[in-house]
Amino acid sequence: MSNGLFTPGTKKKTNKSSFHFLAGLTSGTFTAILLQPADLLKTRIQQASKTANPHPLLSTLRAITSSPRPIAQLWRGTVPSALRTGAGSALYFGGLNALRMRVGKIEGGSKTRREGSEPANGKGIGRTANLLTGAVARASAGFAMMPITVIKVRFESSMYAYRSVWSAGKDILRSEGLKGFFAGFGATAVRDAPYAGLYVLFYEEGKRLLHTLTPTQVYNTDKPAVGINFLSGILAAATATAITNPFDAIKTRLQLMPQRYGNMLQAGRMMVQQEGVRCLFDGLALRMGRKAVSSALAWTVYEELIRRAEIRWLAEEMAV
Repeated sequence: MSNGLFTPGTKKKTNKSSFHFLAGLTSGTFTAILLQPADLLKTRIQQASKTANPHPLLSTLRAITSSPRPIAQLWRGTVPSALRTGAGSALYFGGLNALRMRVGKIEGGSKTRREGSEPANGKGIGRTANLLTGAVARASAGFAMMPITVIKVRFESSMYAYRSVWSAGKDILRSEGLKGFFAGFGATAVRDAPYAGLYVLFYEEGKRLLHTLTPTQVYNTDKPAVGINFLSGILAAATATAITNPFDAIKTRLQLMPQRYGNMLQAGRMMVQQEGVRCLFDGLALRMGRKAVSSALAWTVYEELIRRAEIRWLAEEMAV
């Protein structure tokens, strides 16, 4: 029995692939709704220069708590966020599973792997394959979900007053055309592809290391390793987030003010010249905390759903 994404076997492939998609949808939607306040605060911090507002987090919290509906304000943008993260996670996990199955077959059939070369991890594929499949799956899902991502960021910002996803879409189309829905895609891809690749690599390596350090009487493959999965997810997300945060800061500015910043290189240059290098790390603490918890929750929920499904699939196959 496999322990997650990589599911060997040939029976019921369609049902298994669909379940990976649905498990990703469930885990992504759950974490998006739960952690929306952190995403909103991160966007508000990144939307403007600190020269105009030296304490953006405090002023944002003060404005929200003094509003008539502070709870609703904290969860503003939840609908586009849930749509984007839920559907994006479904596409990501489904695509990642398909890529890993393909790579696993290629690596498994290869006769050229040398003894002592790059070891296979818990998913049955090597470190480089983990890095590349994670990056490709995330970039592809990010492109598909880019229109709703732009709407999500503008909902979270205080610069727009959209009342619904539909009205936001109409306004963007009218004022900016179709290209408005893909504002900041370059920075998003440069952020997401390395993040996802690094996350999958660190996550799998972290699980492998923690498994070797955990006493066998505490951990064995017949029981769910929820704690190990969650801790590995937190460490992997925190590390990958710190590395890719500059592209997230640039992406936010491009999606909020595309006319001003133009493209990724121009935006990065303007931000550094006007505000200093530190502006590229605006919102890092919030994003790191949010990504650590959301990624750990999403992957833990996802892998637990897959683990339970695989037990059922195995029982059904043995009964045939």
